[in-house]
Amino acid sequence: MFKSRISAAEGLLEQLSAYKDMKNAVIVAIPRGALPMGELLATELHLPLDVVLSKKIGAPNNKELAIGAISLDSISIHAAYAPLISDEYIATEVPRIQKLLQERYREYHNTDYDPSKTPFKNKIVIIVDDGIATGRTFIETIKHVRKQKPQEIIAAVPVIPADTLPYLERFADKVISLITPTDFKAVGQFYEEFPQVSDQEAINILQRTKKQ
Repeated sequence: MFKSRISAAEGLLEQLSAYKDMKNAVIVAIPRGALPMGELLATELHLPLDVVLSKKIGAPNNKELAIGAISLDSISIHAAYAPLISDEYIATEVPRIQKLLQERYREYHNTDYDPSKTPFKNKIVIIVDDGIATGRTFIETIKHVRKQKPQEIIAAVPVIPADTLPYLERFADKVISLITPTDFKAVGQFYEEFPQVSDQEAINILQRTKKQ
């Protein structure tokens, strides 16, 4: 159990100490829950903080069930669900989520998303989240970053289910985790305090770190 996201980030900090003051390293937090963690890591390691936006695609009758994931420039549908999902549902849901991601990008960065920009090229990119369940959204984030040809992608996550870890290791160059439980129901079960992080809180964190 972690007391909070901050205490989880402090645990990751010990594992990431070798990256302190590296000129070509960057912390990337997955909004919104990982932003408080990203701020602590970026501050203590003297690294810039950025975000990559991705979102799961929920099943038609159960939005909590991830059948796939979308980033600003990619989409993946889990093979097990693809035959069960209608083309009409995908044709409606994908543009809706992509529009949401574009709006959120504009809110976070105060500019429109430009696919020609490659802020992670030749960088050591440390992707942080507060926990992973299936890993699909996190892996979509990795795919988005990988297109920019980074030097290395490190996944830094406090809790990852034991059966998800090998799947994640196929996509990240390195995985840093603190606990890998076999009895996993939800990320929140491993935190004493696990409040929602609002868009405004996320924006405030990004603004604070840019001023440092």
